[in-house]
Amino acid sequence: MLAFARELERRMPGEVTTKWWKEERQGVFIDYNQNARDKSVSSAYGVRPTGFISAPITWDELAEVAIEDFPLDRFRDRYAKVGDLTDGIDEAAGRIDTLLEWMARDEENGIGDAPWPPHYPKMPGEPPRVQPSRQRRPDDEY
Repeated sequence: MLAFARELERRMPGEVTTKWWKEERQGVFIDYNQNARDKSVSSAYGVRPTGFISAPITWDELAEVAIEDFPLDRFRDRYAKVGDLTDGIDEAAGRIDTLLEWMARDEENGIGDAPWPPHYPKMPGEPPRVQPSRQRRPDDEY
């Protein structure tokens, strides 16, 4: 997932980011850790504790969309208007060869792993788990 997110970042500079620390982000954050070990994903459509719906969007909506556009009590209207944006996904299975090539390219270019969530064991090659503005020691001391 990280290699895919980084490729989006390359293709859409300033619009998409993989920067883990909020202070470094510009654009839409692709949260690659949602695909990490032991993570659970509810579904493409899910009710959030805030009373809003987690739902797919189209690329055309990306620049203007806000969470307030997806309230539980009015989501039926949106669904009636745009339909099921996941329709056909099961029939569109693909291969991961290109993704594996992107991973190898990143590793060859010295672009290693990203910080893992704090409750995971520290991984080899992982950068520091401290935001850049709070780093006090060189990376090799972590």
